[in-house]
Amino acid sequence: MHTVPEPAYTVAVRALCEFTAKQGDLDLRFTPAPSAQEGIAGHLTVTARRPAGYQKEISLAETHGPLSVRGRADGYDPALNRLEEIKTHRGKLDAMPANHRHLHRAQARVYGHLMCRKLGLAEIDIALVYFDIVDQTETVLVETQTAHALATHFDTQCERFIAWARQELAHGAARNQALDSLTFPHAGFRPGQRTLAEAVYRAAVSGKRLVVQAPTGIGKTVGTLFPLLKAWHGQHLDKIFFLTAKSAGRQLALDALTTLAARPLRVIELVARDKVCEYPGRACHGDACPLARGFYDRLPGARAAALERPLLDRASIAEVARAHDVCPYYLSQELARWADVIVGDYNYYFDTSAMLFALAEANRWRVAVLVDEAHNLVERARGMYSATLDQRAFDAMRRGAPAWLKKPLGRVARCWNETAREQRAADTDYVAYAQAPASFLGALAQAVSHMTEVLAEQPDSFTPEILRFYFDAIHFARIAERFGAHSIFDIALERSHGGKRPAVLCLRNVVPGPHLAPRFARAHSVALFSATLTPAHFYADTLGLPESCVRVDVESPFDATQLDVRAIADVSTRYRDRAHSVARIADLIAAQFFQAEGNYLSFFSSFEYLTQVAAALIERHPSIPCWQQSRAMSEAEQHAFLERFVPDGRGVGFAVLGGAFGEAVDLPGTRLVGAFVATLGLPQLNPVNEQMRARMHEAFGEGYAYAYLFPGLQKVVQAAGRVIRGPLDRGVLYLIDDRFARAEVRRLLPAWWQVKVLRHRDLAQIGSDHLDRRDAAVNRCNRGHSLCFSPAPREHT
Repeated sequence: MHTVPEPAYTVAVRALCEFTAKQGDLDLRFTPAPSAQEGIAGHLTVTARRPAGYQKEISLAETHGPLSVRGRADGYDPALNRLEEIKTHRGKLDAMPANHRHLHRAQARVYGHLMCRKLGLAEIDIALVYFDIVDQTETVLVETQTAHALATHFDTQCERFIAWARQELAHGAARNQALDSLTFPHAGFRPGQRTLAEAVYRAAVSGKRLVVQAPTGIGKTVGTLFPLLKAWHGQHLDKIFFLTAKSAGRQLALDALTTLAARPLRVIELVARDKVCEYPGRACHGDACPLARGFYDRLPGARAAALERPLLDRASIAEVARAHDVCPYYLSQELARWADVIVGDYNYYFDTSAMLFALAEANRWRVAVLVDEAHNLVERARGMYSATLDQRAFDAMRRGAPAWLKKPLGRVARCWNETAREQRAADTDYVAYAQAPASFLGALAQAVSHMTEVLAEQPDSFTPEILRFYFDAIHFARIAERFGAHSIFDIALERSHGGKRPAVLCLRNVVPGPHLAPRFARAHSVALFSATLTPAHFYADTLGLPESCVRVDVESPFDATQLDVRAIADVSTRYRDRAHSVARIADLIAAQFFQAEGNYLSFFSSFEYLTQVAAALIERHPSIPCWQQSRAMSEAEQHAFLERFVPDGRGVGFAVLGGAFGEAVDLPGTRLVGAFVATLGLPQLNPVNEQMRARMHEAFGEGYAYAYLFPGLQKVVQAAGRVIRGPLDRGVLYLIDDRFARAEVRRLLPAWWQVKVLRHRDLAQIGSDHLDRRDAAVNRCNRGHSLCFSPAPREHT
């Protein structure tokens, strides 16, 4: 009888050993690990030292039952019959935890076995080469192993993994079958949603980068996830990464995946460490945190229990972690290896040390990436590839630093002062320079090296302030390595009540495209989508999208009869004119409110402006309920703010444009009937933004538009998108600033809007009539009229 061979489950050598050979405590004391760039450079340095005939990056593979084990050995010296596994590190090697070395040995021995099988060797020397990236020295640990012993070791690792592999193969087969028969979860597509879904599907099939501008309210989350799930089996996808800018976007994605009901699809939500840590303030090692102690020993049970659940959101992971006494944050990172769809912040794929990007590289995953609300990626990526050091914080930390740290920090302080000496002498607040001075970067590198050695030996000797500087300094040094025409180095002098003015050093990214382009290229397909990706060339240039990128503009399902757009052409919201505009805007809001009572959102350029107009509205029209956004609102406070927008409610919410309520907020139907936008949303005119403008003009020839106009109007359109959320919604939008009357501004607004350019005085009579009637009603109420309307009590924060 012919036996059908088992299907192969492909696993990388590293992934195999991390599953089978990790043991003991979670221990992050031997940190920080070299960056990917430093690791690559370290490998190249080591292999460049080897003699002629030395082989590099040898591809190896072998099948064991259902397993296909693959990997690339770092190097092999035929003359010595020595296979080398190269590991880069910082600090003293003696401080490396034993379980790290155990894992490295297991990995090297698997490569040794594969090399013996490839070359038919009876034995081989296996060398673990530890390369210190700071002092560029090698520590070489060599052992001689027979082919038989290595084969036994390989078989043991594979047998430990096979039960899991068979489970994963069964899961994959069931998932693929479910996805093949998956149907759209609603009776039909919304207008525009099918166009979006088809574009995403075609991008997945052709392996393209895709940019989709699609209006708010058509169901973009379901409209992008559904086609990728349908393409999964045919395109042999390993993962879908759904990346968002805000927590609200994550929840929308989780809700959409629940609606799609594609069981047994595994879905996981990744959340920042500080939001899920059970022991904040404690270090991540077994001596400090009970959830780190024996983490890898308890991980198999937690992992198995977790993967019985189809949805691993924040609450579900926390529940499993508590049941097995493991850290929920690092459990979620482990589960990401075995999930199908991963929902998380942009930084998990695009940041300098992005976990998902590193996993995709190491495991050669075939991934499809969805970038939600992609207009946010420009500013977020700039932050990822920028770094700042504040001298005021540094000096405070240095004063309390222990004796062993005084000397290296003293060198940093001297170089810091020298860097800012000329600027201080000229008493110039802000200056941009061609690059960061080598002397300062050298002193910083020496301090980091010294601190790394001490941290490895005495992990608890760092105060929070020292540790914060340490990680900030490492990040600064790594960003300095990436410095180029896409960034600027600047120094800002802070105000001081005496003595020298502290200097803030910043490596400021202007164009993130060169950093993002390799991340786009690494994925099988990428779809970036948002309601505001106009103009196309701005996003293509700043995000580094390839020329082959496909652009799709989904026609809006809404028409001009649904949104009455009014541009008020004789009110200026410029800073110099604000005092004159406050009462006029308050009266305009009141006039519209009394003409059509309901819930309204009003957006302003700053909290100061917001507060002034809200105070004027309260004073001049006290019967209108109003509530305000405040600085640094918690998630609970944001939720309470939005809860005020009840169906058929009445009142005015005040918010800052570009803040928490300007996008990813869904207030359908009568929960919101109108919005006021009293600003163009332009970034503040200051030396930093002027330097950004100059650099963008140098690169793209449209400095003002790239630095100010395009980002500002994107916020305006996003805020306006809160009003019309569905095909039956109706509402009004006021664009309050004379610049909205300009043709070059209006052409950047959505094509389906029909903007009526009005003047404040055109509305004065209508508003006056409504205000007169309202005041008369209030007066009758005050005289004790039995049928008077009693307004809801107003709130102001």
